[in-house]
Amino acid sequence: MKSGWVDADAEAAVAQGAKSGIERDLALRVYTTRLLGRDPKLVLHGGGNTSVKTTMRDVLGDAAEVLCVKSSGSDMATIAPEQMVAVRLAPMRKLRALNAIDDEDLVGIERANLIDPAAANPSVEMMLHAFLPHKFVDHTHATAVLSVIDQPDGEKKCAEIFGERLAFVPYLMPGFGLAKKSIEVFDKYNPSDGLILSKHGIVTFGETAREAYERMVEMVSRAEAFIARNRKSVVVSSLSRDIAPVSTVAPIVRGACSERDEKIEGAWRRLIAEFRTSDAILDLLNDKELDRIRYAGVITPDHTIRTKNWPLLTLLPEVGKLDNFVQTTHGRAGAFAAAYRQYFARQNERVGGIKPELDSLPRVVLVPGLGLFGLGPTKKDAIIAADIAETWIECVSDAEAIGKFESISEADMFDCEYWPLEQKKLGARKELPLQGQIGAITGAAGAIGAATARAFAMAGAEVALLDVNLAAAREQAVKINTTALPVACDVTNAASVNAAFEKIAAHFGGVDIVVSNAGAAWQGRIGEVDEEVLRKSFELNFYGHQRVAQAAVRIMLAQATGGCLLFNVSKQAVNPGPNFGPYGLPKAALLALTRQYALDYGADGIRANAVNADRIRSGLLTPDMIASRSMARGLSEKDYMSGNLLGREVTADDVAQAFLHQALALKTTADVTTVDGGNIAAAMR
Repeated sequence: MKSGWVDADAEAAVAQGAKSGIERDLALRVYTTRLLGRDPKLVLHGGGNTSVKTTMRDVLGDAAEVLCVKSSGSDMATIAPEQMVAVRLAPMRKLRALNAIDDEDLVGIERANLIDPAAANPSVEMMLHAFLPHKFVDHTHATAVLSVIDQPDGEKKCAEIFGERLAFVPYLMPGFGLAKKSIEVFDKYNPSDGLILSKHGIVTFGETAREAYERMVEMVSRAEAFIARNRKSVVVSSLSRDIAPVSTVAPIVRGACSERDEKIEGAWRRLIAEFRTSDAILDLLNDKELDRIRYAGVITPDHTIRTKNWPLLTLLPEVGKLDNFVQTTHGRAGAFAAAYRQYFARQNERVGGIKPELDSLPRVVLVPGLGLFGLGPTKKDAIIAADIAETWIECVSDAEAIGKFESISEADMFDCEYWPLEQKKLGARKELPLQGQIGAITGAAGAIGAATARAFAMAGAEVALLDVNLAAAREQAVKINTTALPVACDVTNAASVNAAFEKIAAHFGGVDIVVSNAGAAWQGRIGEVDEEVLRKSFELNFYGHQRVAQAAVRIMLAQATGGCLLFNVSKQAVNPGPNFGPYGLPKAALLALTRQYALDYGADGIRANAVNADRIRSGLLTPDMIASRSMARGLSEKDYMSGNLLGREVTADDVAQAFLHQALALKTTADVTTVDGGNIAAAMR
């Protein structure tokens, strides 16, 4: 590990901070915190913490000695000065006289001493920073250090690596007790550079930000060198069997790791997936000790709220034997959930039955021969779980190479997983109606497709935007959120459609809702139109929808959690207009197709519905077409666009809301929802 400190960058950070009234020490504290946070071998996703002791003026203008410490759950890689929460230091240090203190009481005292009463809660390790006398304190969960200390003889190995420069603190749960024990160890051994917190990581300190940071780099480098010198050679056997691709395996795994909603008939609790693979992952998955290792626990307690305490392990997904893979994966996922509930019952009884149970779904799935999946309610959560799982594999592999990996006890894991201060790091979340679901929208670069993708994302779904124009799909995806997936897809080409859905399955884990929206309008008197025009229209406006639905149903059946097919049939399906036969005929066939999917797949929980919309400003109804049709009817464009019973123009957002309603209507299939402001000739009944 090398230092990332650059003098010019440090001074630039100081100069930038000065423009906002941030003094030098705090600016450098933020600078080195970001250096630590950007290295995944040191911290991941809200882990770790740093602090600086300095002087600030309170709201009354009085000078106060304060501890500026990272706020709970904030990301060190991107931390802002305001996320270094300032707490009056003297009252915090007085707490050392206490033998113990309730968590809620401690949080109350901390908040009562905030310089800014509206600031976020300080890190759960704040008291450790307060008790240590040094100006700058850094704490990370360095992977190499965890590989050394997550051992039965971790203390002995640390003494060999660090000598008297770091003192070893026996394991205690994070919080006040660990802070008390740490300062006792510090006072007894007076280490020059920092502390090792058993199962938690490493603390370094210094009188300058650079000193504390570069001590961290040096100590982690010592651990890395120790592992390199002492690692045992491992022989890994190669696999010669034919392994199914990620796009095939992901929906099976995702479906197995879902559960029916006990309160809402037809609803499922689903998770989003993130796939990872590497030589290191595949080597551990082929380790003969894997059955022991996977139950050994997390590498640091901070991770358990993201990944649970152990992963789910599947069989090898061999081509030609996937029926067995499906059956065993569902069985093992059920066994995982049962084991988790038993774990909760045991440990909750130990603490007096006071804890509400979290869900029992796996968050990490190991697939031999393929890789691993991180799972979570959102794509971001899945990415975090996968990042932590990759780090777990690296840490455990190194620990096994120099000894034997050992985590904390089951009771300690439960205490951390169900510790309210740890759960608060996840933040208060309102569960959105489409959370955990994956929506794919074709024609997503157009007005209706883009509006529908936005509506679904706002309702909590992860969305894939499919369009023949990939650049336009990317443009729309950027407007939605960072996890929206743009996908090139020509619905008139079966290979393109299949490739698009394979990409969605590999990226998100499957698909739950499809809005088949892509289309184009050809015109002509039906008795005179060229046959090639009619064939082109059917290729896009009928067969395109059939290709999309087939690809989606294949994934939905693999997931075995139902699904929803939504089709844009348009007004022409039920109320054809003159000279619009080339467009209206395939749309009428599409309406019949919708009903056929409802009929054939209802028993599988797959719903099929359609939206019948009219006069929507879009790629079909262009400004030129609106102008010509308005003129032909002797109307203004406004009157033409609002020429319905309600006298209101219907927009792409209105159509999007109709699709969203159908996606949420769990007991509705074979439905056609009319969105046209009122047109009796186009009404279904």
